[in-house]
Amino acid sequence: MSEATVDNGRRVWLISTCAMGGVGAAAVAVPFVSSIQPSARARAAGASVEVDISRLQPGEKMVIEWRGRPVWILHRTPEMIASLEKIEPRLADPESERTVFPIPEYARNRNRSIKPEFLVAVGVCTHFGCSPTSRFTPGDQPGLPSDWPGGFFCPCHGSAFDLSGRVFANMPAPDNLEIPPHQYLSDTLLLVGEDQQA
Repeated sequence: MSEATVDNGRRVWLISTCAMGGVGAAAVAVPFVSSIQPSARARAAGASVEVDISRLQPGEKMVIEWRGRPVWILHRTPEMIASLEKIEPRLADPESERTVFPIPEYARNRNRSIKPEFLVAVGVCTHFGCSPTSRFTPGDQPGLPSDWPGGFFCPCHGSAFDLSGRVFANMPAPDNLEIPPHQYLSDTLLLVGEDQQA
């Protein structure tokens, strides 16, 4: 047997061993890399949600789910919008200056919204995480003050919020309701979970 034959045999053995080792490493790596990817359920939980608001009439509220939490979309009437300024002296944080939740720049106004007629807010009380109920009708009602202007009421501990999700003063809830990132894809299509800056 010549020396050249031995070198060729070693070379073939070395190449085939390296190739098999590479295949084995790839076979081990694929499940490992797949295991660190978020699951489809996890990706869906954080995904944005498109909402058709074309049938939402003034004075009506719809609820969608985003990231496992209820998000309210309230179509405010002109009267509801007009009430927002009148009640500001009764609110704990009328200008939404507290920053417990990041407030999108487009919601730093009295309406806390892009369009005055639509409120988009996370429907979770900032006290203990209950979901407040809608109490849009102004006036004297059980459990509410006689001069109730309309808004949201959390029956768990009595916190009250106005029609922009701003908390009234001297309530258990320390902060206004969270405003999620959102944008309008058209006049009738809302995207919750992303804004134009994203």
